[in-house]
Amino acid sequence: MSSTKGCGAVGAEELRVQVAACTRLLHLQGILGYSGHVSARLGGGDSFLIQSFDDSRAELLPERLLVADLDGKPFSSTSSGKLPNEVTIHAEIYRHRPDVAAVVHMHPELATVFTLVEGVRLQPMKMHAARWADGIPVHPEPGHIKSQEQGRALARTLGDCHAVLLRAHGAVLVAESIPALLVDSVHFEENAKAQHLAAALGTVVPLSDAELALLQANSNRAQHVAKLWSYYLRLGLGAGVLPTDWESRLG
Repeated sequence: MSSTKGCGAVGAEELRVQVAACTRLLHLQGILGYSGHVSARLGGGDSFLIQSFDDSRAELLPERLLVADLDGKPFSSTSSGKLPNEVTIHAEIYRHRPDVAAVVHMHPELATVFTLVEGVRLQPMKMHAARWADGIPVHPEPGHIKSQEQGRALARTLGDCHAVLLRAHGAVLVAESIPALLVDSVHFEENAKAQHLAAALGTVVPLSDAELALLQANSNRAQHVAKLWSYYLRLGLGAGVLPTDWESRLG
């Protein structure tokens, strides 16, 4: 059931199921609630799948996903619906980062707290946080990112990094596939929790540059993503969060 294929290598129908499954699983983990959205770049590169404004994250269906272009406008869809207000977050990141195949905008409670305290930044603490060795920048605008210019500004703040926090708002993560995006989203909040707990005990000691380099050198990301994607799919199927007839289309 595991899959580490990039979104561009996954068929459109399989990709729809992956996006819906990822969304439901992130809701199950408490990472997505009544808002936030997962998207996946379609093979051509100039359009992407994303859920509608109205659909529940807990019950998202593959066939309800909409297709948007890099201007954040409707491209095509198999069902009517309104694009999410912050679709430009996804559009501008895909425009500026051709290496990115999947994006999530979420509102993690603990990670967002690190945008509210002077002189304290979220740092890589646990081994899988080596994913963010290049940094976790903070975008200064706390409101909704609705316009193209706001989306471009956020993409500039993200730069070449894999995660960005939004001041008093939430976070955006990017990855090479939907399975990888799910795994990173779970680890991102785990890492924030680790730093918060460490601070309660004493002086925080984040991973050093040398430690991060060693972890990156010894990492088998594809294997790790495949293992956790399979784990969370099984968890979702067992909990009834994912329909059993999705299993054959999830890789």
